[in-house]
Amino acid sequence: MEKAIEIIDFPAEDYMPLKDYGAWRVAVLRHCENTNLERISWMQKHMETDEVFALLDGNCTLILAGDGDKPENYEMVKMEPHKLYNIKSGFWHNHVLDENGEVLIVENRDTTDDNSPTYHMDNGEIAAFQKAFRA
Repeated sequence: MEKAIEIIDFPAEDYMPLKDYGAWRVAVLRHCENTNLERISWMQKHMETDEVFALLDGNCTLILAGDGDKPENYEMVKMEPHKLYNIKSGFWHNHVLDENGEVLIVENRDTTDDNSPTYHMDNGEIAAFQKAFRA
């Protein structure tokens, strides 16, 4: 039976890849300081992969911000259990998790900073984003 199943513990918080196999990766993201609304100061997009999210526990709001040169026109999507959320490649995104928030992530194994640009927002952009989030 040992060869038929591999059991992997989840971390207590933050992001951690759990399993890479072939071309795919499964990871988990749990609430941490960087997933608090007040700490969101950047958006990221993956140029070579879609990214799939599934809510495991608590609350998570996905933040979408278009596919242009920089994030804009923020759209908030409150995740629901038993649904998959597929963010298409090339779209800016981030996420806000509550203290119990836990999300499963599936993406290409070779997803790295080299093929996933990050946009660091200035103070005006952060204020506009937070206002949109609270609306």
